[in-house]
Amino acid sequence: MTQTWILLDIQTYFGIHDSKAGFLQTVFLLCYMLSAPFFGYLGDRYNRKIILGAGIFLWSGVTLGSSFITESYFWLFILSRGLVGIGTSSYSTVAPTFIADLFEEGKRTTMLSFFYIFIPVGSGFGYILASSVTQATGHWHWAFRITPCMGGLALVFLILLVPNTNQRTAKVFGGQSITNTTQGAAKKHEPHSTAHTTWCKDVKSLGKNRSFIWSTLGLTAVAFVTGALGFWMPLFLYRAELLHGIVSPCLEEPCSSSNSLIFGGITIVTGILGVITGAEVSRRCRKISSKADPLLCSISMFTSAPFLYVAIMVAQESITATYVLIAFGEFFLSLNWAVVTDMLLCIVEPNCQSTAIALQILVSHFLGDSGSPYLIGMALRTKATFQMKRASGTSFPRSKGASVSPSQ
Repeated sequence: MTQTWILLDIQTYFGIHDSKAGFLQTVFLLCYMLSAPFFGYLGDRYNRKIILGAGIFLWSGVTLGSSFITESYFWLFILSRGLVGIGTSSYSTVAPTFIADLFEEGKRTTMLSFFYIFIPVGSGFGYILASSVTQATGHWHWAFRITPCMGGLALVFLILLVPNTNQRTAKVFGGQSITNTTQGAAKKHEPHSTAHTTWCKDVKSLGKNRSFIWSTLGLTAVAFVTGALGFWMPLFLYRAELLHGIVSPCLEEPCSSSNSLIFGGITIVTGILGVITGAEVSRRCRKISSKADPLLCSISMFTSAPFLYVAIMVAQESITATYVLIAFGEFFLSLNWAVVTDMLLCIVEPNCQSTAIALQILVSHFLGDSGSPYLIGMALRTKATFQMKRASGTSFPRSKGASVSPSQ
């Protein structure tokens, strides 16, 4: 999602408005979520290490290639974002189950927390790196040429350091529901079959698992918020500073990068603290209640909402207060990342865990962050059009055919 880190520069380069800019993220997420079931099917049946490597190679190669696209080929840039989404999907679908195969239940939560720490850390570091490279080189294209180097390094580490795993290593786990009932899955200590079922049977089994369904819907709400927040917040902060007269309008590249740098730093710090705190609170509270994980996720989501709402409302009064409130909002959202996946690995049988993660990706992104950036972009464009018409004195039709002038 490199384009979100330098969105203002990309808008200036291609000459696109907010709704088209939001469409970039929508295309990425559509391809990401629609390809997830395919990789989930492969991940439950074939070598996961090969799937991970292929995904890293695809998204890194396409990102590098997209850095050479000229301003007259915006459609090709959109296509490249879709291909990056497919490559990312293969990794996101298979990696958590790969970790589950490597570690036993006692260590699994800790290892998953390390894995999910690097979602906000990687995102925040991307804001900082992309903005810094753009400022240093004078063009955003170089940000797309540097980030694939990270993918190449990850591919080398995967080949040389990560062992092939037996997908049945985790067979003694899984199958219990959040409330310690069986809700479509086997009891915790019953042996699980190692034979692969059909994809349709896996989906049918997951459809009967109420714990899986509700945790997926909860993750969807988080995805809707984080997708819009990550895509639009740097640009929102820039426009707030523009309103305060702190910065001048960006008329040519490179544009001001201070907001991306600060927002990236906030995302890194709150991501690390949030994931670690969430994993530790979950571990301790499980000894008290079997519902500790879902309660932690729901409370953290509800707590983040007022902080993010107030952050938007006070932006025209104080940029500093906005940053502080965003930090608290992101912290509470980050409590969810490792806990949600650990819940899934506990309530779904090992032979269809990749499929479960794939379906969770599909639903949470389809109903969540695949549309939220575009919807906000459309709302911004509609509001701007309304304000322009109102300023020019254009009348607006009433619902029954009458019209009203702006003076009314």
